[in-house]
Amino acid sequence: MLHKLYTKTIELAGNKNSKFFLGGISFVESFIFPIPPDVIIIPMTIAKPRNWLRIALIATLGSVLGAILGYFIGYIFFIEIGVKIFDLYGVDDASFLKDKVSSEGGVIAWMALLAIAGFTPVPFKLLTITSGFVHFNIFYFIIISILTRGSRFFIIAFLIGNFGPTMKKIIEKKLIFFSIMFTIIVIIIAFLVYNFLTKFIG
Repeated sequence: MLHKLYTKTIELAGNKNSKFFLGGISFVESFIFPIPPDVIIIPMTIAKPRNWLRIALIATLGSVLGAILGYFIGYIFFIEIGVKIFDLYGVDDASFLKDKVSSEGGVIAWMALLAIAGFTPVPFKLLTITSGFVHFNIFYFIIISILTRGSRFFIIAFLIGNFGPTMKKIIEKKLIFFSIMFTIIVIIIAFLVYNFLTKFIG
């Protein structure tokens, strides 16, 4: 079933309304859909390399808006909706995380997890919902989502749009490596921003 869904998602890249589908898939992937937007970003950009910037922007906007919805599902409807989504992915209740994230170390750790999930194949949707459930700072949540999801989609679209289909295999092989490197950078930046804002507000 998942393979059929994967194939169907790729087919949408050739549809005349592909940008609409890209935005929709990016949106729902952030809180429930199992197929990442990359699957439609790559063929769309190969077909229309000059539109790589627009394609990346649509994917980023859709993904961040979906992440915000995922956050509010966790914040308001975790028991009613969030738990059911977790069940789909075979994940147990996240109640134990609430106390851990309330500490300063927990906040930094959660920033790191968000950065990793936003830029790597780790299920981003589970982190968006849990972020709402544990009442993680919405400001930090949105900033990290924009940085990680935006960077991932813009890098992929830029490489495909400017260097052609030959970059597809390279991206598939090296994405994890670049994801880890970029994640480390984002975590460091998030840590510095968090400390600055904490001292400034305090």
